[in-house]
Amino acid sequence: MAKGPRPGHGPLTGVRVVELAGIGPGPFAAMLLADLGADVVRVDRPGGPALGIDPAYDITNRNKRSVLVDLKDESGAGRVLDLVERADILIEGYRPGVAERLGVGPGACLARNPKLVYGRMTGWGQDGPLAERAGHDIAYLALTGTLSMIGRPDEPPVVPANLVGDYAGGSLYLVVGVLAALQHARTPGGSGQVVDAAIVDGAAHLASMIHGMLAAGSWQDRRGANLLDGGCPFYGTYATSDGGHMAVGPLEGQFYAEFAGLLGIADAFPDRWDLARWDELRAAVAERFLTRTRAEWTEVFDGTDACVAPVLSLREAPHHPHLAARSTFVEHSGITQPAPAPRFSATPGSVRRGPAQPGADTEAVAADWDVPGLRPHPHD
Repeated sequence: MAKGPRPGHGPLTGVRVVELAGIGPGPFAAMLLADLGADVVRVDRPGGPALGIDPAYDITNRNKRSVLVDLKDESGAGRVLDLVERADILIEGYRPGVAERLGVGPGACLARNPKLVYGRMTGWGQDGPLAERAGHDIAYLALTGTLSMIGRPDEPPVVPANLVGDYAGGSLYLVVGVLAALQHARTPGGSGQVVDAAIVDGAAHLASMIHGMLAAGSWQDRRGANLLDGGCPFYGTYATSDGGHMAVGPLEGQFYAEFAGLLGIADAFPDRWDLARWDELRAAVAERFLTRTRAEWTEVFDGTDACVAPVLSLREAPHHPHLAARSTFVEHSGITQPAPAPRFSATPGSVRRGPAQPGADTEAVAADWDVPGLRPHPHD
């Protein structure tokens, strides 16, 4: 029988979370809560993983436990509601109306547990003309204007994996929302509520500073023409002689002076803010970086405040001395993976369990949460 998470691991120890299985930002949000110590029970559906990913490698399901429930079965909703009655938070990522049709929507769940925080994770949100439509990270970023900022001015916008939409604009906002709602629910007279986390809302919110700069006239509404979008010659990436890249970002005067001196262009451009010469400055910086390898330039800038770093690959990053010293990456269940973040002095989190295997923890959860009816039916 699988064992539950040990007590005392993270500031959310004692918080119970029900996650209705899905893909993308919902599972990642639930992983964050689990990393912080919450007892996250993932309700998986029969039939295997949605995207064909081997569950043994799905890191977004670490630190969780899994039960198997068929919500289309006549007893499925009741079994989930038994969990909900004992939970603090529920997370679901269905299209609007689907949870209600399955019998586990906010009405049914809050009727069973008025203190429940019901977290809804979608791309378009629970209302609006596109609420019923399918979508993915790239479309949400496109509609909010966020995607238009990323990439070179003479090329199509660059897709930033699914990090900016799904995870930054989605998962992180859902986690902030459900924890804020949980705080309210636990105050005297507080109650549970529904948290509508839409990726379009979060992705738009991430660009708050940019919108302020746009209104002030200090940001142009086109990519590759601004201080932070690659338009500035001293805030971007440059190729090295061996095909590697260096990231450059010395915005402040004292840092730029150190950068220009080490690069060997200190006297060539006395006024770095002369926008008329930015193309010329960029060409000079690019030419200099092409004279040495990535390793050689890394050594040149090592130990300085020039704000220059080598662009490492996913497999290289865990071996960087700084990240290794901080244990930013850890190995668990044979997988090198990012460690839980952020860090807490009194209630540190950790990777306690590998990725949850669908249905493997049903007996243990039934006992720990005192839900006898959760135990598998013969036809499950």
